[in-house]
Amino acid sequence: MTDFLLELRCEEIPARMQLKASDDLARLFTEELAKAGLKPASIDSFVTPRRLALIARDLPLETAAVSEEFKGPRTSAPAQALEGFLRKTGLAQDQLEDRDGVWFAVVNKPGRATTDVLAEAVPAVIRAFPWPKSMRWGAASATTESLRWVRPLQGIIALLGGEMVPLSIEGIEAGRETVGHRFHSTGAIRIDGADDYADKLRAAHVIVSHQERQAIIEAKAGEAAAAKGYSVIEDKGLVAENAGLTEWPVPLLGDFDPEFLEVPPEVIQLTLRINQKYFVLRDAAGKLAPAFICTANIEAKDGGVAIVAGNRKVLAARLSDARFFWQQDRKTPLADQAKKLGRITFHEKLGTVADKVERVAKLAEWLASEGIVPNCDPALARQAAELCKADLVTEMVGEFPELQGVMGGYYARAEGLPDVVADAIRDHYKPVGQGDDVPTAPVTVAVSLADKLDTLVGFFGIEQGPTGSKDPFALRRAALSILRLLEQSNLRLNLKKVHAEALSDHVYRHVFLNTKALADVDAQTLAKFGFDPGKVTDVEWQAANLARPEIKSFVGAFAASDVPFLDFFADRLKVQQKEAGVRHDLIDAVFALGGEDDLVRLLARVKALQSFVATDDGANLLAGYKRAANILKKEAPDLTVTPAKAGVSGDGAPTPEMPASAGMTNLGLSYQPEKAEADLIAALDAAEPQAAQAVAAEEFEGAMAALATLRAPIDAFFETVTVNDADPAKRTTRLALLARVRDAVHNVADFSKITG
Repeated sequence: MTDFLLELRCEEIPARMQLKASDDLARLFTEELAKAGLKPASIDSFVTPRRLALIARDLPLETAAVSEEFKGPRTSAPAQALEGFLRKTGLAQDQLEDRDGVWFAVVNKPGRATTDVLAEAVPAVIRAFPWPKSMRWGAASATTESLRWVRPLQGIIALLGGEMVPLSIEGIEAGRETVGHRFHSTGAIRIDGADDYADKLRAAHVIVSHQERQAIIEAKAGEAAAAKGYSVIEDKGLVAENAGLTEWPVPLLGDFDPEFLEVPPEVIQLTLRINQKYFVLRDAAGKLAPAFICTANIEAKDGGVAIVAGNRKVLAARLSDARFFWQQDRKTPLADQAKKLGRITFHEKLGTVADKVERVAKLAEWLASEGIVPNCDPALARQAAELCKADLVTEMVGEFPELQGVMGGYYARAEGLPDVVADAIRDHYKPVGQGDDVPTAPVTVAVSLADKLDTLVGFFGIEQGPTGSKDPFALRRAALSILRLLEQSNLRLNLKKVHAEALSDHVYRHVFLNTKALADVDAQTLAKFGFDPGKVTDVEWQAANLARPEIKSFVGAFAASDVPFLDFFADRLKVQQKEAGVRHDLIDAVFALGGEDDLVRLLARVKALQSFVATDDGANLLAGYKRAANILKKEAPDLTVTPAKAGVSGDGAPTPEMPASAGMTNLGLSYQPEKAEADLIAALDAAEPQAAQAVAAEEFEGAMAALATLRAPIDAFFETVTVNDADPAKRTTRLALLARVRDAVHNVADFSKITG
């Protein structure tokens, strides 16, 4: 057994591509070896700005002989099918095996020298490499068939043990020489094998392990900051990026003029991190420090003084620009900035951003005035919504799009607007991701909900909902954010009612106001959205009377969008609750009841059900329910028990449409019920109203407790009572009793959807 070293050296690989490229190299190499029956004991991967490398451990010098079996066409298949199979396997027909009318081919491959396998595998890996972006170079680049690599490929090392593997690609011959650090090393470095690769490059100021470079940056940056009484704001992504920019990382501490701290800290952090790749520091009080840490790629003779000075100068220019934007933006009130939103198209079918803002403002005000968001001032909700997108046209957000909302909050506070308004502007995009904070301030919640609901209703209205893996307008994320907002604040939101409210404004503003074609819309559709055609006085609308079928189609799509909208929310809720550990079958059991669009109530029912089925009473009731349901499915699939049609048949037995209790607890029956039968009737008489009252009061744990009292009577009933009795009256009565059990349970959840 021996080790194989592969290094692919090129010009600088972008930092963001390095780690994935390292993983891809190991994966593709492993797959190529597997084709020849080779499997290394392990693979160590390395990547620096100028090289990708790996060491495959414990490879044999020769591959073992392998035998592969291929299934072919039937012996009765056309000749063309057989000819194709023979070409694929390289065998003659007399070498095939006939197994029950099907041709099989057994191909024996003799062992090969591992060197030969590697000589074929490495070029195949290079040509198949999945760089996000790649290039051709040199004279060969005139043809599209030439080699592509992230940057011009300059050298290859391929050593099995201490021996070179003879291979080449596009004129680049594999050898045993590489180069060290661009500035701290000169000349070629001879590599004897996998064992001395990392050590020889370290001596040439190249640390080949990306993980080791990250550890050095974290440790040295922390030490440099602590020496001045600062601490580094943790940023794993920036650590990885700096490791991808250096082969010999040297963190250095610098500072900037404290006067720049008048700029919002988020701006300074983004300037340092995004533009300069610097680490941001805090002082002992936890505030942003007027200092930074940059990562050099050399050990400077002056200790990095000149490097820090150069970085300080560049940073000062960047921060000066940021301060200028901050000062200039504050000269224009947000209300005036908002007037410019009419120049920005939100979507060609949904109008401008100004149109969206007006819809959001109306919906936020409605959510507050209806009490859907409690303790929310409708006027403040409208004011915050009207200004929530105004910072999109500011200089600062133009420079740092990541700060939309955040800068609006700062500008609102700077011009003296109420804090609740400033906070709502700042946080109305939240929650953005799974780990993001969920707002709870009433005005913020109203604006955030209105913004996301308007987006969902609008895009479903124009039939632009997500399809498969495609979700270009991030509607799934918007729906999950709404669910988190509702759950966090325990808001009672009737989705159908909200959909209708948001929908009416979409149709009114976009179709009626923008198209000026009211005459094209029929009276029934107008009435659906709260408009009385007889009272419309706009002469321009009345006079238009244009044949615009696309408008009719648009309005019709909006009017029919409530079903996919609600179904979409149901699917998102299932996803969210599965991630929270709720069994999918329990979610299905509650959803199967239908008609539930209050998400808080629905979740309470699901959680109560999950607790219940985990108990012995719940498990046994589920078993009894399923036995009853199976009997009904076989013997009386259409049997229902409807209290509104209560009655007794001529022989005293309940009719299929009557509640089983009618006549069962008195002498009106044509037979004397058995004890277990009478006990179940009595238990149902007590449990049904208790469960119904508990459900009406949204006390779902109480409803489950009421159902739990049925466990023992149901068990006893099935142990001692024959349902399919020879007496038709008894059979009918007992089937109706089982239907009553089923329907009592269905008042809480559809237990047929529960597995187990």
